Amino acid sequence: MPHRIGLFLADDNLIVREGVRALLELEDDFEVLGTAADYDGLVAGAEATSPAVVVTDIRMPPAFGREGIDAAQQVRKRHPGTGVVVLSQFDDPDYAVALLADGAAGYAYLLKDRVAEGDQLARAVREVAAGGSMLDPAIVAALTRPVRRGDLTDDEEDLLQRVGAGMPIKAIAAARRTTPADVATAVERLFVRLAEGLGAGDRQCLTRLKTLQQAIVDREEQGEALSRLLPDGIADRLRAGGHAVGDTERLQVTVLMSDIRGYSAIAERTDPGALAGQLGTHRAAMNGAIHAEHGTVMQFVGDAVMAVFGAPEPSTDHADRAVAAASAMHRAQADVNAEFARRGLEPFGLGIGLSTGEVAAALLGSAERVEYSLVGATVNLTQRLQQWAAAGETVLSVPTHAALTTPVTALELEPAPVKGSAAPVRAWRIGASA
Repeated sequence: MPHRIGLFLADDNLIVREGVRALLELEDDFEVLGTAADYDGLVAGAEATSPAVVVTDIRMPPAFGREGIDAAQQVRKRHPGTGVVVLSQFDDPDYAVALLADGAAGYAYLLKDRVAEGDQLARAVREVAAGGSMLDPAIVAALTRPVRRGDLTDDEEDLLQRVGAGMPIKAIAAARRTTPADVATAVERLFVRLAEGLGAGDRQCLTRLKTLQQAIVDREEQGEALSRLLPDGIADRLRAGGHAVGDTERLQVTVLMSDIRGYSAIAERTDPGALAGQLGTHRAAMNGAIHAEHGTVMQFVGDAVMAVFGAPEPSTDHADRAVAAASAMHRAQADVNAEFARRGLEPFGLGIGLSTGEVAAALLGSAERVEYSLVGATVNLTQRLQQWAAAGETVLSVPTHAALTTPVTALELEPAPVKGSAAPVRAWRIGASA
């Protein structure tokens, strides 16, 4: 029996994928080890099966750009001996150039509508498995065609890249030392040229439009990632260029910190998987209560939640909103505890501290990771006051109580020492015992 060549096949179209698989399995010396429909599936599948050859489409999820080529090259980085056969419906030379950028050995580029002709696909697989290469004649012809006159000038390329990066017209004008009106005219002219070239069949124009579309998609995805990693409003400022790493501003805010009473003991008695589910439910409820009062969730640390009212956008009613949020958090936790009880889980008892005063707010970190941070005595005091709150209670600093425009029923506490303060601290408590 001949030596069998292990293959991994990737194409997002199920019909095409199974059709190519059927063609491959006609050969006695081929064995299809697995299939995938996107970039991640191809990289993970190839890693798991260690095929001799990867057969892949070019355009697949998530962005339908050149995921097949990128994934194949990633596989080759991890396993340099892996052969790659790219199947495409495009005779676009740019794809071939991208595929062969590091050399042609071990690569084949075929057109899908011709893979069933004769034994072209089987020959390509055997060729790349042996370290050779193979290109469809149509690709060779496209590579050797002279560049069309419709290609963009360096100035037009620069303008297209700036538009794709999301730069406003005024910013582009400043960078190019011209007027916004001139930039707007140049952008209109550029898009008219690309549209005319596309209508005339100029594939270079299609490539430029695809590049622009991909840049916009990438920018939106980066924005979504920022929004998940940074507090509300900060990602928007970064994208708009209104906030940079290291920039600091002084703000009057109300800081909120909450903590689950007896959490360590609960953790010792509870299955870790169940506890993780409880924490997720708790955090979602707290997040909703804070957002409803326009607060900014700064961070979750274990069972603790930190939020701020009055930042990143300043406000005058931050103390009222913080107290309202704290009350909503207690109510939300009571509802969550009722659900926990139905599932036979221990309840969480929530203690909350609030403090009002000046903080320094800044984006701190490096190019790889940034955090929106609050610094100052107000933050430290909030943590101390939170420790004074029993389950179901909220403890307010004197400045928070004084800043309220809506009266609340609260009990003034006896002054007590706190770490970091030279004098005893006074506070107010809201809760069942108030």
